[in-house]
Amino acid sequence: MSSAPTTASMRSLMGALVIMLAASNVYADDTLDDLPALGAASDQASVVGVSSGGYMAAQLAVAWPERFSGVGVVAAGPWGCAQGALSLALNQCMMTRRGLPSLEELEGRWENYASQEQVGSQDALSQLRAFVWHGNEDDVVAPELGSLLAEQWQSWLATPAQLRFVKGEDAGHGWPIRLPKETAIDPESLGGCRQGGGSHILACGEDVAGEMLEWLYPDRQSIPGEGELLAFDQSEFAVKGLANMGYVFIPEVCAEGDCPVTMALHGCQMSAEAIEDTFVRYNGLNRWAAEHGQVVLYPQAESSMANPQGCWDWWGFAESTWQLSPLHDSREGKQIGALMAMLDRLQSSSGD
Repeated sequence: MSSAPTTASMRSLMGALVIMLAASNVYADDTLDDLPALGAASDQASVVGVSSGGYMAAQLAVAWPERFSGVGVVAAGPWGCAQGALSLALNQCMMTRRGLPSLEELEGRWENYASQEQVGSQDALSQLRAFVWHGNEDDVVAPELGSLLAEQWQSWLATPAQLRFVKGEDAGHGWPIRLPKETAIDPESLGGCRQGGGSHILACGEDVAGEMLEWLYPDRQSIPGEGELLAFDQSEFAVKGLANMGYVFIPEVCAEGDCPVTMALHGCQMSAEAIEDTFVRYNGLNRWAAEHGQVVLYPQAESSMANPQGCWDWWGFAESTWQLSPLHDSREGKQIGALMAMLDRLQSSSGD
């Protein structure tokens, strides 16, 4: 028989519910525009991400390789690592208390998906360009996992020249940046390069965003210009774990269409709900995008009791509970479907 709840426990529960309700309605009173149909280029799209966003970026690229030309992963481990189990996510895909994941086992997962057409073809996957960055002092996702990710991608790509793997010396867990001198941002809102923490935007003096996009788009010419970061109503793409608001950066030259899109995915505790616009405004992607005519899409995840740190679904929490083996990392994944629908919108024309 269970005991009756105490007054203190009831107050604690009510407080938690109030916080969750407030978080889910932060933007309820704001009137946001829909994500625009820009007529963006249907080829040369890329997907990049950090931490849980890095895991999700790989999931998207593997599920739909024919829709992307490149993938960039910062501070994450190999595709499929969690295999639908939170215990593996925590103990083998962040820390390695259970040892390193087996790439042979993960390849078996990919082959099973491929046999059911739940991921893209090997031929399409082999044509991508890939950029992997991992800090040598990362104490959240072990650096060995970044090395395994690079090894996994090398086995998929047609040539070694399509992969660049960078080990960040003396860097912790997060997304390294080099801010222009004129940038008005409180240094305390950034994480220390080695220690991480804070916003997980690491003040390392390293422009990972520019380095990554230069690698993914080696033939792009500079088109100096400006751009605008806009919030949009993300609720029309609603699935479990997504926030009501997202962001998109649109350079002036892209208003007429035909620009490629980069989808950029934040990490755990890096959404606008957690750190406001620190990631979407200061990660360095917008600066490169304005100079090269690139749209940057910033979908947003939200926190919940099932996902308290606002991570992307790389272990299966957003899928139906009846699934014995969640399909979160396949074409059937709920969040993958929503993210691809956002890309579809940007690549469509207003008259479609």
